[in-house]
Amino acid sequence: MSSYQLYRNTTLGHTLQESLDELIQMGQISPQLALKVLLQFDKAINVALANRVKNRVTFKGKLNTYRFCDNVWTFVLNNAEFKDMQELAKVDKVKIVACDGKGAEK
Repeated sequence: MSSYQLYRNTTLGHTLQESLDELIQMGQISPQLALKVLLQFDKAINVALANRVKNRVTFKGKLNTYRFCDNVWTFVLNNAEFKDMQELAKVDKVKIVACDGKGAEK
């Protein structure tokens, strides 16, 4: 199983994709090389988040909807509260996507 591509949808992922597109348009790299870079990004960010992030956050809220498909859970919560050791954050609505990281290739 390959690494999840969820993080391509972050600011960092979008910026990387835009930079790669620009390099392709200028003829400095091939589309195949850009794809290899994106695949390496997927692997690297999944490994980094799994191994380097040690913070714990608890959350609660009213469950609006949930779905489980292809080992991916999707939850939508209303009136959610997120707590870590020092802070509390409240949001009206949040979507949480959770994937099984144990099955992902490292």
